[in-house]
Amino acid sequence: MLPDMARKPQITIIGPGRLGTALALELKRAGYTISEVGGRDTKTSLRKAANLARRVRSRGVVAKRTALRGGVVWLCVPDREITACARQLAPLVQWRGKAVLHSSGALTSDELDILRQRGAAVASVHPLMTFVNRSVPSLRGVPFGVEGDAAALRLVKRIVADLGGSVFRVQKKAKVAYHTWGTFASPLLLASLVTAEQAARSAGISAASARRKMLPIIRQTLANYMALGPAAAFSGPIVRGEAVVVGKHLAALNEDPELHAVYSALARAALRFLPARNRPALKRALGKPN
Repeated sequence: MLPDMARKPQITIIGPGRLGTALALELKRAGYTISEVGGRDTKTSLRKAANLARRVRSRGVVAKRTALRGGVVWLCVPDREITACARQLAPLVQWRGKAVLHSSGALTSDELDILRQRGAAVASVHPLMTFVNRSVPSLRGVPFGVEGDAAALRLVKRIVADLGGSVFRVQKKAKVAYHTWGTFASPLLLASLVTAEQAARSAGISAASARRKMLPIIRQTLANYMALGPAAAFSGPIVRGEAVVVGKHLAALNEDPELHAVYSALARAALRFLPARNRPALKRALGKPN
C-alpha cells in the first residue's frame, strides 16, 4: 500500500480550525506542501479556509465538492463530524494509494472505515497538545498518540519526525483511557487552577491578581515535577502530616461545597499516590467521601 508516496507528500487539511491551523503552519515549516485547505460550505468556514490557505500558500476549497490532490488527507474536524466527513469525501477521488488521518484522541481509525474499504490507509493521529484561540503552539517535542493501518503509521512516523515530534502506539481499546489521561493533563489541570482562583477570593484576592501571584509557584512546581518527580516535588501540609491544618482548610471551605469537594478529592488523591506522614489522622480529617 502507498507504493508511490513521496518522501514529503502533498497534504490536504480538512478543517481550518485551531488544530487544522496549527498543523498546516507546522507542516509548512517542516517543508510540506499543503495542496488545499478544505472547509464546510458556509461563509465562516470558507473564510477561515481561505485565510489559512493564504498563510501556507495553498487554496481554500469546499471539501465535499473538491477532488482532493493531497496524497495525505488529514481531517481536523470535531469528533462528531469525522464519520460524516469521511462519507462525504468517499466519492470524490480514487483513494487507493492515499493515506487518511484524523486527530481525535478518543475515537479510533475505524471512523474512517469507508475510506479504508476504498483502498486508503487510515490512522488516528492525536497530538498530545492543547489548541485554543489566539495561540498556535509549536509541535516540536510533542508526542502523538497513533493507531491504525501499518502503512499509514509508517508514513505518520516520518511526518511527525519532520515536525520534530515523536509517536507512540495506542491500542484501539485504550483510546478512551488515553484521552482521559490527556484531559487530566490539560483541561482538568486548568480546572484545578481556576478552582484555586476561587479559593483566593475568600482571602480577599481577585481572580486576576491570584493568577499573577500564583505563576511563580506554579512554574516552580512544574519544574520540580519534571526534574525531581512527583514524590520529591510534593510539598505542603499533607506531606508533612499536618491533619489539623487540613481540617482548618476544609472548615474554611464549608460555605462553598464545590471548592470543598475539589479540595477533598485532590487531597485523597495525594494520600493515594504521594508521600504523606500521619496518614490515619489525615484520613480522619478528610472524612468519608460523599
